[in-house]
Amino acid sequence: MKASPDQQTYIRKKFALLESKEDLLVLLNEAKRMMYGDECKVFRLKALNYYANPDFCKKRYTSFDIPKKNGAKRIINAPVKGLRSILRVLNFILQAVYEAHPAATGFVQEKSIVDNAQPHVDKHYVYNLDLQDFFHSFDRNRVKLGFMKKPFNLRKDRNKEQLAFFLSCLCTHPFKIDGNIKTVLPQGSPTSPTISNILCRDLDRRLKGLAKRFNLNFTRYADDITFSSSHNVYNKNEFQSELTRIIEEDQLLKINPSKTRLQKTGFRQEATGLVVNEKINVPKNYTKQLRMWLYYWEKYGTKKAEQIFTQDYLKDKGHVKPDHPEMENVLAGKLEFLKMVKGTDDPTYKKLQGRFLKLSMGSPLVDRVLKVWDEEGLNKAMELYYEKKESSEALTTTILTL
Repeated sequence: MKASPDQQTYIRKKFALLESKEDLLVLLNEAKRMMYGDECKVFRLKALNYYANPDFCKKRYTSFDIPKKNGAKRIINAPVKGLRSILRVLNFILQAVYEAHPAATGFVQEKSIVDNAQPHVDKHYVYNLDLQDFFHSFDRNRVKLGFMKKPFNLRKDRNKEQLAFFLSCLCTHPFKIDGNIKTVLPQGSPTSPTISNILCRDLDRRLKGLAKRFNLNFTRYADDITFSSSHNVYNKNEFQSELTRIIEEDQLLKINPSKTRLQKTGFRQEATGLVVNEKINVPKNYTKQLRMWLYYWEKYGTKKAEQIFTQDYLKDKGHVKPDHPEMENVLAGKLEFLKMVKGTDDPTYKKLQGRFLKLSMGSPLVDRVLKVWDEEGLNKAMELYYEKKESSEALTTTILTL
């Protein structure tokens, strides 16, 4: 949820006046009402104090791992319900106060992987690198210092600095990492993505300067960094030494060498999973799989298609999600993603979406609406739809997004 311009202005003014935990509590409850309405349950200072201290609340997070395809495991730290509620509202406030660097595209409202990929389209060289243990690289002291800098400015007097420390305690947690206890950003907390962007402002600025120096394009999506250009500087010692100095020596982050790659023209080039060779696109297998599942649905009917889908889905995603969702929901989500990447007017998206609508809705009116849409355009199709008023609420939602 994004704050409106008026809400954003109000939150920024109120945050600039914060002097104590009591002031923070007032702002949190005002922000909560902005998000959920006046009838929402207010936070209490007792709860803030309780969740800010891991010695009091020892079970603030539940940790579990998700297997990756390569056999490794990703650790997720999920906050308990009470803390999660506080952190969601705090994140709303942080996003209203802070604006990410233009090169940062991950965890930024109204930006997506499409925005991250766009600067790297049709370049001879695309260079990707990944930051290792990203969230766990930011400890409590570093988070506190982030709140002391602009635009939060919780410094200059003892009360403000104590508030910066209190916020850093709310947003971090002690975990056992490599045999040692470290108080860091949890991977799974509502505030961790936003705070990582706050703490990466200097990183983004310095890498942008590096890109300008070598005439490169640069974006960062969370821990995924991408450069691109029409010339190859990526194997030069001058570039590599400066890149390493900025990331590892200056910003105290770590490059993951196993996820560093240089993609040349003539081969498939990707940025955050999207193909960027000539235009932004999904990998071929993405649309191929969509067509296959729609074909099975058309040929065998819902029941048989669900069985085939279940086998394919568990084979592809079973290492992550042992409980699979319904085929129709998965296809709807994949089509929404395809629309985001390729655009509403893309012929491939329109054709696949049309097939999906016929299968999922299956009424004579839908067939007529889709036929008019194909032959006479969306406006005529909408006129027919509203004239007959016979379609379901689900069809209304679907057609209005086209």
